[in-house]
Amino acid sequence: MQKSAYSEAAQPPIHISETDYALVASHVVRLEATAPQVAEMLLDEIDRAEVHSRDELPDDVVTLGSIVTFIDESTDVQRRLRIVLPADADIERGALSIASQVGAGLIGLSAGQSIDWPYPDGRPRILHIVEVE
Repeated sequence: MQKSAYSEAAQPPIHISETDYALVASHVVRLEATAPQVAEMLLDEIDRAEVHSRDELPDDVVTLGSIVTFIDESTDVQRRLRIVLPADADIERGALSIASQVGAGLIGLSAGQSIDWPYPDGRPRILHIVEVE
């Protein structure tokens, strides 16, 4: 298997529900043709996640439907977005697709965690989770 484009050393532990795992995995298959790098990164993320039933998932974990406030530490820009499936994405209304570069990096993280997650062009950056609703 090809080495991922991001640093494995700066990847915190993540958690995902069984339902989100199945939904995300099905979207990865569709993404492989149009966005192979994002598909690979998203697959790597869900494969390393600890999978839980929905009622056992910690409350502060970013899931599909979560509203997450995060800071891109390379620019100090803070954003508040809802994580959604690609069909529901609308960045103007604050709905970020799980199939986007940032959406793929946020899934499964908890409030207070940070992840080394590159820009689409490969430049490094760190995303820090401030709050999960």
